[in-house]
Amino acid sequence: MLVKTFGSAVVGVDAITITVEVNVDRGMKFFMVGLPDNAVKESQQRIEAALKNVGFKMPGKKTVVNMAPADIRKEGSAYDLTIAIGILAASGQMNEEGVNDYVIMGELSLDGSLQPIKGALPISIQAKKEGFKGFILPKANAKEAAIVDGLDVYGVDNIKEVIDFFNKDTILEKVEIDTRKEFYNNLNNVDFDFEDVKGQENIKRALEIAAAGGHNVILIGPPGAGKTMLAKRLPTILPPLSLQEALETTKIHSVGGKLSKETSLISVRPFRSPHHTISDVALVGGGGFPQPGEISLAHNGVLFLDELPEFKRTVLEVLRQPLEDRNISISRAKFTVDYPASFMMIASMNPCPCGYYNHPEKDCVCSPGVVQKYLSKISGPLLDRIDLHVEVTPVSFNELSDKTIGESSDDIRKRVIVARKIQEERFKAKKGIHANAQISSKTLKEICEIDQEGRDLLKKAMDKLGLSARAYDRILKVARTIADLENEPSIKTHHLAEAIQYRSLDREGWAG
Repeated sequence: MLVKTFGSAVVGVDAITITVEVNVDRGMKFFMVGLPDNAVKESQQRIEAALKNVGFKMPGKKTVVNMAPADIRKEGSAYDLTIAIGILAASGQMNEEGVNDYVIMGELSLDGSLQPIKGALPISIQAKKEGFKGFILPKANAKEAAIVDGLDVYGVDNIKEVIDFFNKDTILEKVEIDTRKEFYNNLNNVDFDFEDVKGQENIKRALEIAAAGGHNVILIGPPGAGKTMLAKRLPTILPPLSLQEALETTKIHSVGGKLSKETSLISVRPFRSPHHTISDVALVGGGGFPQPGEISLAHNGVLFLDELPEFKRTVLEVLRQPLEDRNISISRAKFTVDYPASFMMIASMNPCPCGYYNHPEKDCVCSPGVVQKYLSKISGPLLDRIDLHVEVTPVSFNELSDKTIGESSDDIRKRVIVARKIQEERFKAKKGIHANAQISSKTLKEICEIDQEGRDLLKKAMDKLGLSARAYDRILKVARTIADLENEPSIKTHHLAEAIQYRSLDREGWAG
């Protein structure tokens, strides 16, 4: 007897429906075909033990399991439940009626209970698109799958519940999520606030500009100056996620298996802070079983690289293309996957190995040439892609002991949102551009016009600092953002002057 059940494979951040055909006929042995990997092949032992422990058994006949389409590699243990239900239906141990109306996924334990799977949200989206009635999966993943409207989602703890459901011996309870309510309830659920920061007004200003225009930032200063503390508060002043951005972000985290069972929808902008020992594959994604990297997990949020010069040179260089294109394409001999990577990068670093170069009170103990060698770990092309270079100085005792509460993240965010709305209006006819940091060189000329006085100032800065053409573009973009924060229709000379100040690492005198 032949029965078809349906599962799904995740490729990149999208899902492809997999048809599992099970045929039980005269003969002996168990065969599995359709390009399964070792984890899928091992499902035979898991299924056999799970069925026995819930009162069923493997058919003592020839059983052929075909997973179509056969040219897509089937990976992982999430097909256990799909195959097991197919075997039971094909061998007449359960009712087959209605089985092919559902996508069924889950990893089986030997006692018949179900373990979580990855990619529940993209699978759910694809199931609705293809007209399936519902999606049966482990209870731990049910909330994220239930975000999709118009699809019946059932979370189960054990294979016995699924068998009883198709035998009509029990009724499973649908998992229902009010997506908009869930989204808006957690929209401002943040742990940090800029009002906790003492002093550092110039750094707050730089981060406000960065948030308003989506610009990348590097903070340079001695240990204990507050670089990490400031960086962690950057997401709190970014505009709230839109519902579409929240779904995109949740989809990526679902594929990466990063969602907890309590989370159905990511409502706050992600903040990813990988350790400096990270590999280039872990940062950009890929691997034998392709997974999104840290830059994709930071999509629509912030990627924080602490102690930037300590990262391997090869790791930093792979950031160049994603910073420009805002997506990453992983190409291997047998597959190509695309992951979105539209993130804001904020990096921090000490100015030298000892950390006290240019310190107002402590002396640097690094020998001549060491500072230059330390800074040269970061390539010029990568620095050019960072719009704001900001010096962070230590906070004085008087500022630390001051009991005055600083400006809150909410107040700063209001100004940022106003500036972003100006940019949205400006770029509404430009596909793929939402903020000033994304302006192309072609669009730059018409949007960032400057008068003769501004040109003269910029020429002097270019000549004195030896800036590249890319740095010239960055200054104009930052100046445009500063003008937007002041609701100015055109770029003034003082906007340019402030933007030029944020090119610290281009100045003479840095690194001797």
